[in-house]
Amino acid sequence: MRRLLIVIGAAAVVALVVSTVSGAPFVGVLLALLLGAVILGTGWFFLRSFATPVPPPPEPGTLRRVKLTYRCPVCGAEVRMTAADTEDPEPPRHCMEDMELVAPID
Repeated sequence: MRRLLIVIGAAAVVALVVSTVSGAPFVGVLLALLLGAVILGTGWFFLRSFATPVPPPPEPGTLRRVKLTYRCPVCGAEVRMTAADTEDPEPPRHCMEDMELVAPID
């Protein structure tokens, strides 16, 4: 909140100087400066979000989120795996056979 008041105060001072020198209306100059500050702040926010580094991988043995569906080739039973210790886990077994990975429809 304090930062916002500082920006508005600085914009008012700059608008007063610009309107005095150029003869432009004070309110128009102030609104233009505040709109420019909002656009600049929004752009800066998005640029900083692109520069955020990728988080480090989890410790070995911890579970990761996955969304994999497996189907048994013998009986057709399906299993959805939602957590695994690696991103590419081994397929589960059913009917004494490894289940086959089903491609996601979405």
